Amino acid sequence: MPELPEVEVTRQGIAPHLLDQVVSQVVVREPRLRWPVSDRIQDLVGQRVRSVSRRAKYLLLETEAGVLILHLGMSGSLRVLNPAPPPGKHDHLDLVLDSGAVLRLNDPRRFGAAIWWQLPLEAQPLLAKLGPEPLTLAFNVDHLATRLKGKKGAIKTALMDNHVVVGVGNIYANEALFAAGIHPKRAAGNVSRARLGKLVEEVKRVLARAIEQGGTTLKDFTQADGKPGYFVQQLNVYGRGGLPCNTCGTELREIKLGQRATVYCPHCQS
Repeated sequence: MPELPEVEVTRQGIAPHLLDQVVSQVVVREPRLRWPVSDRIQDLVGQRVRSVSRRAKYLLLETEAGVLILHLGMSGSLRVLNPAPPPGKHDHLDLVLDSGAVLRLNDPRRFGAAIWWQLPLEAQPLLAKLGPEPLTLAFNVDHLATRLKGKKGAIKTALMDNHVVVGVGNIYANEALFAAGIHPKRAAGNVSRARLGKLVEEVKRVLARAIEQGGTTLKDFTQADGKPGYFVQQLNVYGRGGLPCNTCGTELREIKLGQRATVYCPHCQS
């Protein structure tokens, strides 16, 4: 599943091709995505793209008339094509631009979304209650300590809660907790302020490094230009259960937390 770095890399890849371009045509081949694609999406035709931004894992294409909210789901991808080849089986949506380029949404599992929103963005139910962006000053030790106070659930589960902080998916939660030396099953409310401060630092460092490296390619993710991300070469724990810890050599253990694969070092994390 594309996580925040992959979505941010996609945003950076498509933005130069979309900014200030007018949408000349919207082609919906398959409206049955995670939520049905509304016919109102045709209101995009004739609109100029004023900004391409990201909130959590949602991409926001803003025009004067409204905002197109895109989500890549579990296996979706966006490519800018010029010229555009004939669409494939899973190419469900095209935005044709006046430059001749096409922004194409490919989504084999159809868990992605394309939502046309015309009310104030703050009123959008999917965005209204999200936590702060992890790479902003709003995500800090004060915020994290307040949100986790008294919480008995596992710190890894809390870190992946979008109401606490957005975009820290499974891969990066594993990696940040390892870097901070915190056991993923430790009660969230039982992590000292000093260690939470370290965790905030590591979340920011790991995510920033992943963005710099172009994301993490596991199975489905490629960048907007089709190139794979390279952060997978730097993973310390995720996907390495049973292998020796890169730091101390202890065998890494793999468990399930919240139905998600969780890998940690029993020596380095407590």
